Amino acid sequence: MYDIKWIRDNAAIFDAGRARRNLEPLSERLLALDDSRRTAIGALQAAQERRNAASKEIGLAMREKDAARAEALKAEVAKLKEDFPQLEQKEREASAALDKALSEIPNTPLEQVPEGKDEHDNVEVLLWGEPRKFDFTPKEHFDIGEGLKLMDFESAAKLSGARFVVNKGAMARLERALAQFMLDLHTDQHGYTEVAPPLLVRDDAMFGTAQLPKFREDQFSVSNITFAPEAMKQALAEFDSGAFPANEFDLRLAALMSGLRLWLIPTAEVPLTNLVRESILDESQLPLRFTAGTYCFRAEAGAAGRDTRGMIRQHQFYKVELVSITTPEQSLEEHERLTGCAEKVLQLLELPYRKVTLCTGDMGFASQKTYDLEVWLPGQGKYREISSCSVCGDFQARRMNARYRPAEGRATRFVHTLNGSGVAVGRALVAVLENYQEADGSVTVPKVLRPYMGGLERIAAAR
Repeated sequence: MYDIKWIRDNAAIFDAGRARRNLEPLSERLLALDDSRRTAIGALQAAQERRNAASKEIGLAMREKDAARAEALKAEVAKLKEDFPQLEQKEREASAALDKALSEIPNTPLEQVPEGKDEHDNVEVLLWGEPRKFDFTPKEHFDIGEGLKLMDFESAAKLSGARFVVNKGAMARLERALAQFMLDLHTDQHGYTEVAPPLLVRDDAMFGTAQLPKFREDQFSVSNITFAPEAMKQALAEFDSGAFPANEFDLRLAALMSGLRLWLIPTAEVPLTNLVRESILDESQLPLRFTAGTYCFRAEAGAAGRDTRGMIRQHQFYKVELVSITTPEQSLEEHERLTGCAEKVLQLLELPYRKVTLCTGDMGFASQKTYDLEVWLPGQGKYREISSCSVCGDFQARRMNARYRPAEGRATRFVHTLNGSGVAVGRALVAVLENYQEADGSVTVPKVLRPYMGGLERIAAAR
């Protein structure tokens, strides 16, 4: 989230950054909103100052026995008090309009990020491993899993609908083994602190990492309104329909919805990053490095018709997340380190992958720079994303009000935040099935996972 003071002082730089994301200039509109806010604040302050001055003048007039002046001043004060609610409402509306506009602006890409419109303009920076040459036509993961009778999409659809799966037996154990292997690697060798966070979070946590408000339709939420008054039920209906007034973006709804709505996390980035919200850290505490293995939930609202079969794009999936909290001076080096930790997972699993730098048109909303790791899937005959590692600068920290106190004792500064998948467990399972499949339909267990599988070397069809 941006500081409007910075935009006012750097309007051309701000608009140039938007242009790199293929977005229109916005500084003029934002500054106009800020001017309206300043005008509203000025009018309210002037009225308050005049009321205070007039109140003092009433006492002076009464001491001087000037009854006519005292009565006129009392009338003026009464009129000012009548005007205050309207002036305060204008100030709230102007501030809310500016806050809403600022909250929907994506982060500015770093200069080193390549310019482009979409994924076709991403830049490959590393190719690791040699794809296996098969003497048979490799299958996709869902054909392998169903052939083994260990992956059941039909039962999942009966339970929950499309984009869910039931894994059984050795397949379920393989998924658990992958998660345990990743967590052990990141905690034992990479220095991350394992966290078991809540899977349900409040509005302000989702706002802090920028899932709200812009990407609300991509999220799942749960609400408890059984005992809510009718006004709250009505507000919830208006919120869901999008019919509430834009100038009441947070204030009215936040008050009404407090305690009623929680969001299912789309990634552990949300609770892990928000561990430092509204706090001031000492520089000696940084960097903080957190990891968590959690279920994640995404509505996939914009994914109609994409990857409708299999485990590539599901509403519920398991992922191991990496989050770092650093100083501005550390953040770019930490980005390389974090990405390297995710790469190590694929290297130890001996899965061929490539690393790409996302172009400005394909970056995430909160990111300054992103590396995607794409694993080779022989069943599809192409590389698919398995990890996305981003440095966000102070973009999320401003939304969370997360700061640190420099060792030199200067004024507090915003921390820098980073996040990445270390890696997506479901997609790692897909990659293992496709890369380690055998002609008879069985799957060889990667060596690094065998200790987690009780020594099992091969997964064969269930009887």
